[in-house]
Order: sequence, then C-alpha cells, then structure tokens
Amino acid sequence: MNELSFAVPLWVWAAVTVGIGVMLAVDLIAHRDNHVIGFREAALWSGLWIAIGLGFGLILWAWQGGDAGSTYYAGYLIEKALSIDNVFVFALVFSFFAVPDAYQHKVLFWGVIGALAARLVFIFIGAELLQVFFWTAYLFGAFLIWTGWKMAVSKDEEVHPDRNPVVRLVKKLIPIDPRFHGDRFFIRVSGKRVATLLFVVLVAVEATDLIFAVDSVAAVLAMTTNTFIVWTANAFAVLGLRSLYFCLAGLLRRFQYLHYGLAVLLAFAGVKLILSETPVGKLPIPLTLGVIVVTVTVSIAWSLIATRGQDGETHTGTDHQDGTAEPTPAADSRPASSTTSHRTEGPPS
Repeated sequence: MNELSFAVPLWVWAAVTVGIGVMLAVDLIAHRDNHVIGFREAALWSGLWIAIGLGFGLILWAWQGGDAGSTYYAGYLIEKALSIDNVFVFALVFSFFAVPDAYQHKVLFWGVIGALAARLVFIFIGAELLQVFFWTAYLFGAFLIWTGWKMAVSKDEEVHPDRNPVVRLVKKLIPIDPRFHGDRFFIRVSGKRVATLLFVVLVAVEATDLIFAVDSVAAVLAMTTNTFIVWTANAFAVLGLRSLYFCLAGLLRRFQYLHYGLAVLLAFAGVKLILSETPVGKLPIPLTLGVIVVTVTVSIAWSLIATRGQDGETHTGTDHQDGTAEPTPAADSRPASSTTSHRTEGPPS
C-alpha cells in the first residue's frame, strides 16, 4: 500500500473544508430558482468542477511532491470514473419516481452533501482499520473484487428503488404524502408534518449512495491510507456529481460497456490492496494511473463506437407544471443500461 505520510496542519484541513462549503453554497445559489438544467449549463459547471479538482492536484504536487500529487490523481480519476456509475442509478431513481426535471437538482444537491459526510466517516474508519489490522487489506480487497465481479455480471437485474430497506423503513416511521409538492421535502397537513414524495426520492438517493461510498472509499484506500489525499480525491470528484448527472443523463444509453471497465477498476483496486500486504508490495502509482486511464478510455470508446448512430436521449423525469406527478414506474421507463443494479438495494428485509 502507498504509505504516504506527511503532516497536514489543522488550518489546511479547515481551509479545504471551508472551500468545499463555499463551493456548495455557490452551487446552491446558482440554482435556487429550480430551473431545468440543460446540457450546455451542465457542461460548463462540469468543466469548472473538473478544473478545480485537477487544480487541487497541482497544488498538492507543488506542496508535497510528485508521489502525493500522482496518488491524488489516481484516487480522483478512479472516483470520477465510479461516479459515472452513480449517474446510471440516479437516472433510474428519478425515472422510477417520475421526478420533475426542475426538482432533480435539489435532490442531487442534498445528495452530494450526504455523500460527502458518508465518505468522510468511511475514510477515517477504513484508514484506521488498514493501519491497525493488516488483515483488513485482504477483506477490503476481496470485497472490491467481489463488487467488480457483481458489476460485470448483473447488468440485466431488475432494480426497485422503493424496495430499498432504508426507504421502506422511512415509509414506516414517517407519514408520507405520495405526491410532489413543488420542491418541498415536508409539508403540513392538518397541523401534522408530512414528508412528500420528493423526500422519499432523496432517501432513495442517499441510501443508494451509502453503497457507492463503501465501494469508492475502499477503491481509493487501495491507493493510499493518507486520509487527507483520500478525502480530497473523493470530495473534489463528488462535488461535480450533480453537473455530471445533467451532462450524461441524455447519453446513458450509449455507455453500454462502461460497467465492464468499472468492474475491472474495482477488481484491480482489490488486487492492488491485497498485494500491498504480500512480498510483492505496493504497485507503483504510475502503473496505477496508466491502468485507470487506459481502462476508462477503452470502455468509453468501445461503448461509443458500438452505439454509434443510436439516439442516446434518456427521459429522466416528468416535467409537470404543478409538480404533482404521481410515481409511475413502468418497464420501459428504466434506463437502457442498468449497470449498477447490484449496488442499489440492500439485503432483502
């Protein structure tokens, strides 16, 4: 394992955290009117988030040297690649619940905040386990290999977001109005606080991302147990998830073979993690970067070439003016490529 160790002053942690908070605030203010986000706007925001993420890597490189910078980029790239996997499932959730396009941004915004919080917790727990108990590297590695295998073979499994155990638990504990009421998560009915269908969608997104967070954090921990690098790589990749969704939502049908590339990356991260605790030792970061770049490039190029000429547009929501659409799941409303169905539901309850 890449045991990069350097002191990170508390003010640096605070500055990065404040910077992330400021970026989230800017994102919220820029989209406070709940307008439908088009491809051009999403592409501009995605470009901005990617530039910030890559720019932070240059700062880290200048501050702590090439090993730290290249390790950050390896973690950032693998997290960015895996975030495309999130987009498939988010599109499925929005389609299943017929979420109006104008309200999808609000769900994703709060979803990103939940994703950052979950990752921060998992990073510190996972890094501590790997440093204290060497054998956890074998467990995490096996988990990543198993996850990669599941991703590769479970493309055609049916996915039912409303059957997620967390969603079902929330429905039992909180009164639910099965309709949308604008962009509100809660309303008052006869003096009682009632959750709207949009809140159920948010819970489905957050519950799904808990599984993503475990996969993603474990994959980056395979690069290094340096919590600062793992956290920043995850944070800067996840910050652009909302914009990435609106960029790629219309192209999902063309990414038919991307899940094979992501499966290879997860399995590679698992093998790398296991080897780090054997006489073979850690694999060099340049090799890791090369595997990530080549795998993602080949799987995306393969998908685009194979689907050339196909209509990639995917409808991800129902844009009713009154925002009171009923959830109308239908067999033909699912995205054509449900590549991550094994990561959307927990164990049966």
